Amino acid sequence: MWLTGRLAPDFKTLADLRRDNGAGIRNVYRRFVVLCRELKLFSEGVVAMEFKASSEDLARICHAHPTLSEVTREAALGVLGRSLNI
Repeated sequence: MWLTGRLAPDFKTLADLRRDNGAGIRNVYRRFVVLCRELKLFSEGVVAMEFKASSEDLARICHAHPTLSEVTREAALGVLGRSLNI
C-alpha cells in the first residue's frame, strides 16, 4: 500500500480509496459535524470570519443570553469602546 511503502499516490489510488470506503468516510464526516454542533463550534464566529465581519457588524447582531455569542458581542462592543457589561 502507498501509505506504508512511501509511494506517491496517484489519482486512481485516491479514487479507489474513496470508492472502496465511501460509507466509512461519510460516517466520519457526519459524526464530525454532529460533534461540532454539540460543542457549538458552528457559531456566528465562523460566519463572521467567512464574511469578514467587523466589530461593528458583530455588535449589531442580536445575541442570545448567556452564550459564547454574547461574549463575542461584548468583546466586539469593547473594541468599539461601547461595552455594556464591563
